[in-house]
Amino acid sequence: MSSTAEKVAGALYRSGCIKFGTFKIKSGAESPYYVDLARLLSAPKELCNIADIAADKIKALMASQKIDKLASIELKGALIVPSIACRVDLPCVVVRKEEKAYGATGRIAGAEVATGDNILFFDDVVSEGLSKLEGIKPLQELGAHVKHLMVVVNREQGGKENLENLGYEVHALAKISDIVDSLYRSRSISKAQAGAVLDYIKR
Repeated sequence: MSSTAEKVAGALYRSGCIKFGTFKIKSGAESPYYVDLARLLSAPKELCNIADIAADKIKALMASQKIDKLASIELKGALIVPSIACRVDLPCVVVRKEEKAYGATGRIAGAEVATGDNILFFDDVVSEGLSKLEGIKPLQELGAHVKHLMVVVNREQGGKENLENLGYEVHALAKISDIVDSLYRSRSISKAQAGAVLDYIKR
């Protein structure tokens, strides 16, 4: 396990972002854990830790790939992406889930999207992956190129592979199995909690 996964695990646990129990997720299925990235807003130090890790990964990508802007879809990823954008000195874009009918209308907020922009799309987690296409589509319709996707947690439910089969490159700060392993080894969670998550992944 990488030290990065341990840092992500610690930040998510200390901030209360990762919860264990029984939760209904977007697909309607039940999960033995839930990642609520919005909790980082109550823990500035951990927010900075996650933003630093993501920024380091993006800077490494920028050494060989042209990235003009960062983007995310409301709400969870969009809460974090400005903190990352400050660290990598890139404009950021928020894709609204629905068209705004008043004021600055449309689905795009923040930086303007121009034809030919190379945009890295950031979000909180990837599960099956197809919901990410909802956020990417409006950017592509404006002529942007979206090749790289970055998430804080890969839930290891096939989403990374599904998106990569569509031609995207998916980068996760940590896999849920590594996060759970780190938390169990540090005695932050019980063997039963860790086992429930690992069994869930294997289904």
